[in-house]
Amino acid sequence: MSQTRHGFSQLELADRPSPVAWARRHTIDVLGRWQVQPDVIETARLLVSELATNAVRHSKSDTVGPLFSEACPVQTITLALMVGRGRLVLSVRDSDRRPPVVKSVGEDAESGRGIFLVEALSERWGYYHLPAAAGKIVWSELTLVAPDPRIGAERPPNPSDPPASCHLVEDPKRGQAPPLLMARTLVGLREL
Repeated sequence: MSQTRHGFSQLELADRPSPVAWARRHTIDVLGRWQVQPDVIETARLLVSELATNAVRHSKSDTVGPLFSEACPVQTITLALMVGRGRLVLSVRDSDRRPPVVKSVGEDAESGRGIFLVEALSERWGYYHLPAAAGKIVWSELTLVAPDPRIGAERPPNPSDPPASCHLVEDPKRGQAPPLLMARTLVGLREL
C-alpha cells in the first residue's frame, strides 16, 4: 500500500512477478504529482529500476526476510521516495545482508551494471543494515534543481544520516565512465 504525506511515499512489493515495473510506475506517478522536474524523474526512474532489480535478484538468496504472508512465503522489497530540502532520496529495502558491489564489466555485458549506474547517476549513495533484522537498505540521493517550497516542508527521514553501521559510498572517479558505455546502457534501460 502506498502512503504519501509531506514528500514521503512507501510501497511494499512482492518479489514476483513484476515488482521492478511497478516500482518504476510508482516512482513516475508520485514524483509527477510532487511536481519534480522531468529530467530528475527520468534519472530517478532509472535508479529505482536498478535498485529494485538488485533487491529482487538478491532477495532470492538463503536469507530470511519479511514475507508477503504466512500462507505464501514470498519475499518483499520496500521502495521509499523522500523529497525535502532540495533533494530526492530513493531507497529500497531487501532481505539480503550482503553489501552492494560496484562491478567492472565489459561494454557488451548484459548484466552487472546496476550499482555502477547507481554510482554514476547519484549525487551520493550508500547502504546500511537494518538493526535486529535481516536485510539492508540501499539508497540514492539526487539534488533537485529548484526545490518547490510546498513539497516536503518537513524534513523527511534521511538515509544519508543512518546508524553508525552505514556505508557511504562516494567515488572521486564518479562521472568518468566511458561515454559510449553510458549511452549504450541508458538506451538499453529505456527499452525495458
